[in-house]
Amino acid sequence: MFPPPPEDGVSEVARDPLDGRDLDVHVSTLGKGPLVRAANVKGHRADPRGVHLLNARGLPVASPATSWAQLAHLSLIDLVALGDYYCRVWRPGPGRPDAGQRSHASIDELRSTIALTRWAGIRRLRQAVELVREDSWSPRESQVRCHLVLAGLPEPALNHDVYDRHGRFIGCVDLAYPTQKVAIEYHGFLHSSQYAADVERIAALRAAGWTVIEVTSALFARPRHLVARVRAALNG
Repeated sequence: MFPPPPEDGVSEVARDPLDGRDLDVHVSTLGKGPLVRAANVKGHRADPRGVHLLNARGLPVASPATSWAQLAHLSLIDLVALGDYYCRVWRPGPGRPDAGQRSHASIDELRSTIALTRWAGIRRLRQAVELVREDSWSPRESQVRCHLVLAGLPEPALNHDVYDRHGRFIGCVDLAYPTQKVAIEYHGFLHSSQYAADVERIAALRAAGWTVIEVTSALFARPRHLVARVRAALNG
């Protein structure tokens, strides 16, 4: 989990987000009933005014928007990444998978949920919801964007389709500043065919006049350097 960002908005070292495998199970009691007590289970008391339940295989579970609001103890950047995941809009376009798939939630639903009651961490929730976007495809993209924006850089376009001067599709870049022709690409764990395709795509972008900043795990772990590199590209 990320620590809260310092005053300048950039943490010196980025840590891996929670992967969920070692987390306790959280069970909320609505109203005044007894809290659940069991090994590896965290009991909570929830305000019924702010909780929307769904039925999952016969079990009542919190809706995505409710779950998001209940996780206000997470860092700002992790909250934004989770909100991006819930609110992703699956738009059509070249190479875009599952176009039209339903989003788990909407930004308006997040806003309306946190307005229902006085959530713990409400200030962080209010800040996070204003940073949630519909076009992020991965937590790392969300986190890179947050580092840039919280450091005062302009907000980049997300998953931006790039075409050459003849109108041929070159590729979709993770984050982009189209006016300056600066693209930011995050490299996760790649298999050989994906790596080869990315190399060719990045070469085509550079041939079309784009500056491409490739964000490896090493650069991601040094957000100040990442921000400085993007700032230099935008000012160059």
